[in-house]
Amino acid sequence: MNKPKLFVVAAPSGGGKTSLIQALLDADEGVRLSVSYTTRPPRPGERDGVHYHFIDEDLFSELVARDAFLEYASVFDHRYGTSRETVEHQLRQGHDVILDIDWQGARQIRISFPACVSVFILPPSLETLRRRLENRGQDSNEVIEKRMQRARAEIAHWDEFDFLIVNDDFGEALADLQSIIHEGKLQRRDQEKRYVKILADLLENG
Repeated sequence: MNKPKLFVVAAPSGGGKTSLIQALLDADEGVRLSVSYTTRPPRPGERDGVHYHFIDEDLFSELVARDAFLEYASVFDHRYGTSRETVEHQLRQGHDVILDIDWQGARQIRISFPACVSVFILPPSLETLRRRLENRGQDSNEVIEKRMQRARAEIAHWDEFDFLIVNDDFGEALADLQSIIHEGKLQRRDQEKRYVKILADLLENG
């Protein structure tokens, strides 16, 4: 039996990682998503314990003091953290575990779990990313601009990850993610060659 693995999937806001992860989970019962804790309020349709564990600042600080998080970070004035106990329990149960976090969290996870596999989801262009954020209809123009600024900063950390996926065609991106999770066939050096122009455009425009 293969040893269960910890996968870290990160992307700028609007990159599509949440949709890709959900599609992966729907297709594979052996993979588990670690549900993060957050101090931000639920968005319409989000359920506590399913999308996030929604808690207040005091409890979050208490969990930090107890070293209950494998990683935690502040994003847009809210805090997010990954439960150490939950991840370790799922791995002991023999499940592959996916973390839906940002590059800051990924950096922390690599310290605790050096054998983790990290994946960065790229948008095909900054223009596409902006359009996706606008089409969500969740944020004001001011917030969207902040998200775009943060996205440019996040994309600059692409080379810290083991694998890259460009989420242009959803089906192809999902197939790439499944290949990484199940077979590990994709190689980053090959992906860098494949996405060299996209990377150059994203970083130059950032």
